[in-house]
Amino acid sequence: MKWTKITIETTTEATDMISYALGEYGVEGIEIEDNIPLSEEDKKAMFIDILPELPTDDGMAKISCYIDDRIDVQESCGYIKEQLEEMSVYMNTGSGRILIGETEDKDWINKWKEFFHPFRLEENIVIQPTWTETADVNEEDIIVNIDPGTAFGTGSHETTKLCISNLKKHINPDGKTRVMDAGCGSGILSIIALKLGACKVYGIDIDELAVKASKENLERNQIQEERYEIVKGDVIGDREFADSIADIGQYDIVVANILADVIIPLSGVIRPFMKEGGVFITSGIINTKETAVKEALEANGFTITDITYMGEWVAITAK
Repeated sequence: MKWTKITIETTTEATDMISYALGEYGVEGIEIEDNIPLSEEDKKAMFIDILPELPTDDGMAKISCYIDDRIDVQESCGYIKEQLEEMSVYMNTGSGRILIGETEDKDWINKWKEFFHPFRLEENIVIQPTWTETADVNEEDIIVNIDPGTAFGTGSHETTKLCISNLKKHINPDGKTRVMDAGCGSGILSIIALKLGACKVYGIDIDELAVKASKENLERNQIQEERYEIVKGDVIGDREFADSIADIGQYDIVVANILADVIIPLSGVIRPFMKEGGVFITSGIINTKETAVKEALEANGFTITDITYMGEWVAITAK
């Protein structure tokens, strides 16, 4: 199926009214491009360390929507023009120029999988995407079968590699190490921790899709259910949830591959879950946030024992 993209050149003042009009017409989703600066609330909700640099806000905007071949394009454009003319009486609607484009109906959610193939981490860990050819492996290799779905974590990102390298340093092969995976994503760190010899992993994520992906990937790797528990929850913002899991046992290791702006508050609430002398492995830290994370860890009673780097990313290990 082909989809027609309709883009309206307008103003930020008119975006709400145009969006409403498109909704009344039956359009189910729209895309708005503008240069309005992000609020602090927006920045927190986005969970990103490096924000894009936007041009100066000039009051201009573009609204785009997609319609399939069951809807007449000319009729749709005629409706939009009528709405713009009516709105222009009482607000600035800009040029009102309408642009038409076309796109194929592709499965964009899974398109990236074409470029993700088996690869080797460290010396003996092989990441095996579930939809690709079987990797060339050795008898002593640890094989991790993974399909992250829409969750973060294929193993290829520098921050994941940094966490894995540090897990290898601290998981005791005696099978007694208990690990909490805070922000478990696809479950890749939980799986590797268990395959490295951890006896139990408790994974937490605020995203229901991540929880689902983690559970499915643990099953794919034939790990016994009694060795892991994955739950949806927020130990930073939900005190009731944090209290509810406080009695599940203390952990030798907490690993958090999230972002600096999440690790900083996490360092203030995670100690009750850790054994005395427990290890906190953190990454997802862009190098410009290294100092802020170190200061937060030390202020919350941690002693930094190791800092490792890969590209512009940092991993900090503390006790």
